[in-house]
Amino acid sequence: MLLTVEQPRQTYFGFNPHSLEEQVGNTPLLRLVRTAKDYGLAPDVAVFAKAEWFNPGGSVKDRAALNIIRTAEEDGRLRPGMTILESTSGNTGIALAMLGTARGYRVKILAPENISPERKMILRAYGADLILTDPAEGVDGAMLQVRQLAAQDPNMFYANQYDNDANWQAHYLTTGNEIWRQTDGQITHFVAGTGTGGTFTGTTRRLKELNPQILCYAAQPTGPVNGIEGWKHMPTAIKPAIYDESLADGLLTANTEDAHAMARYLARHEGLFVGVSAAAAVFVAVKLARTLEQGVVATVLPDNGWKYMSESFWTEEE
Repeated sequence: MLLTVEQPRQTYFGFNPHSLEEQVGNTPLLRLVRTAKDYGLAPDVAVFAKAEWFNPGGSVKDRAALNIIRTAEEDGRLRPGMTILESTSGNTGIALAMLGTARGYRVKILAPENISPERKMILRAYGADLILTDPAEGVDGAMLQVRQLAAQDPNMFYANQYDNDANWQAHYLTTGNEIWRQTDGQITHFVAGTGTGGTFTGTTRRLKELNPQILCYAAQPTGPVNGIEGWKHMPTAIKPAIYDESLADGLLTANTEDAHAMARYLARHEGLFVGVSAAAAVFVAVKLARTLEQGVVATVLPDNGWKYMSESFWTEEE
């Protein structure tokens, strides 16, 4: 499993500060000062966001991918000569391609054909075998196909991010501890978008252990048809086994237009060029923060905007 932030890091055995893998985690926590002012938050309310594009693969999914690979190697499910197999909307595939290649594995990724061109190019640049699936079936369609491939070939290691406990455990061991430390234990509310549910489930479990009074909210799109890549509309989607909805103190929603507008706002006023799901996370965090008189609200920005450069909404007016 991944190191927790409290564990001392060794100088030679088992730790190389110059390795790719040791750059995963310990991302900055940014305070959104301009956003708080412009959206009329109370003076004693602060909003913070984890800048996950500081991970080497450019997204929060590096955390889960690394823990999935390490855990599978430790228990013998992933061995030299095997191929890592996964379905994804993009970021998990990129993380697995980057880390898998660095550890000597081949990587096969199934993704809906309508993922951004930038994600397709990055996956192919890492040498992943990319299979594009019917966009009308979304990530659930890619998931069903990848399960068939995994069942047919025992030389495939199916990472299975939606049902693999190593996913949420990565955030339990790292993300939750980092947010606690970076807010000096002052966090009162946590918000995370739900795709696999790993970030929400793992981070929430850890934060509630540290302080049961912290309120944690899951965020989803307003409906099944949406443009927020990486988020699932749980009532109509295949529910990930690792998503523990009983941990949520409430559910927050955003639509595609909300996310696009917030992405433009953050770029033009906070100087933060973030992805669509990151903008949606800020939107719901701010919506929650506006109901408070005091508190510290934290959320996670899964990636930056470089993988969405081809989207037309960037040039629209606010």
